Amino acid sequence: MVQINLPKNSKVIKGIYYKDKTNSKNIRKVNVYRWDPSTGENPRIDTYEVDMDNCPSKVLDLLNKIKNEIDPSLAYRRSCAHGVCGSCAMNMDGKNGLACTKPHAEIKGDINIYPLPHLKVLKDLIGDLNTLYKQYESVEPWLKTSKKNDQQENIQSKSDRSKLDGLYECIMCACCSTSCPSYWWNGDKYLGPAVLLQAYRWIMDSRDEDRKERLNKVADELKLYRCHTIMNCTNACPKGLNPAKAIASIKKMLATS
Repeated sequence: MVQINLPKNSKVIKGIYYKDKTNSKNIRKVNVYRWDPSTGENPRIDTYEVDMDNCPSKVLDLLNKIKNEIDPSLAYRRSCAHGVCGSCAMNMDGKNGLACTKPHAEIKGDINIYPLPHLKVLKDLIGDLNTLYKQYESVEPWLKTSKKNDQQENIQSKSDRSKLDGLYECIMCACCSTSCPSYWWNGDKYLGPAVLLQAYRWIMDSRDEDRKERLNKVADELKLYRCHTIMNCTNACPKGLNPAKAIASIKKMLATS
């Protein structure tokens, strides 16, 4: 049997335990992944006892309470707090999602919070999204048209517009891509479900005049066909979208065109 040993500095160790100081009767333990590259120390799991009587309902509220009242050194992304920006995507209770829309009451027992899997960790719960954004840029997510009249709307029929439903709502939070094993192993070449969903959004836009070129651009063994329809992406999407269906549709268009 093959035995794989992790480098010593990558092993996650037990961290600091922050005891509650409020004497609250309603306490929950929150275990948070911590790593600061500037210290040279191993990643660790810090445990916080949090007074739930004075905490709103979402996981992001828990993190805000920890940062504001217990440990200001905790680092994570957040912005809109309404499931629109995608900034606070992380792994909670073993599942990817948005901390601002995930109720902590749905998590039984201790609350375990980690950064999104696969991504290089920049600090604590902050993952490096540079590769994802470069891949997003590579599909040229903007309208390509020869029309130059800026004084007139480039309108669509209701039927054509409806084809974008379930595509334009993507907020590029990366929950789907970081739940995909194919993206874990080939993230430098496979575009992943988030970017391919965005590619399909522009392929299907009736106002765009570059459909053939867009299809050719993703028609690659690694860029597209590393998708094995595992469906993790669809299960992970916090917006209820279906990236797997979009990828299958691209494959079908290529096979029948």
